[in-house]
Amino acid sequence: MKLLYAEDEIAMSEAVTDILTYHKYTVDAVYDGADALYYAEHEKYDGIILDVMMPNMSGLEVLTALRQKGIHTPVLLLTAKGEISDRIEGLDAGADDYLPKPFAMGELLARVRAMLRRREDFTPDILTMGNVSLNRQSYALSCGGEPVVLPKLEYQMLELLMLNRGIFLSTEDLLTKIWGYDTEAEIGVVWVYISYLRKRLAAMGANIELRARRGVGYRLEETT
Repeated sequence: MKLLYAEDEIAMSEAVTDILTYHKYTVDAVYDGADALYYAEHEKYDGIILDVMMPNMSGLEVLTALRQKGIHTPVLLLTAKGEISDRIEGLDAGADDYLPKPFAMGELLARVRAMLRRREDFTPDILTMGNVSLNRQSYALSCGGEPVVLPKLEYQMLELLMLNRGIFLSTEDLLTKIWGYDTEAEIGVVWVYISYLRKRLAAMGANIELRARRGVGYRLEETT
């Protein structure tokens, strides 16, 4: 599961990101509202966590802009304000849930889980294609035998390809969606991980494979 987390307090951002990462979420952390809006518009997330009080744009302004653009990704608002009127304003703007600060990390995790369960475009915890299954909670890849836990980047690439089955993804798409828009990684790193996945799928006896189309990109296809 991939989350966008917008919080301008660096210490709080680092603490929450660490907890979410520990619980197997992939997190893009940003520190102001303008960046939150940009990432939400240009990246695909399972859920978004927005602090209300942020520089450049407030969380409410970001939320309102997203809903006006037809982006319905679930949103959890975080704020130091606890008044009922503030909660109503956030929910009326299109938030899925509202958590006042300070909060316990356990409650935050519970609310994130609940928010993701309510997604309109629900995707299962187990992705399957051909004789291959990928567990999105444990990062485990299975193909009839003992499951193999994938390294993070291999998992992210395979998950992205399985979620976009039948669609060619360019090398640039894969680089930005997995390594991020501000990455300093070279394009060649994508080819390296494509090679890793091809060898792993072949070694496990998978009946799916990564096909390339020159000048277009890569996609997963069933071989039988």
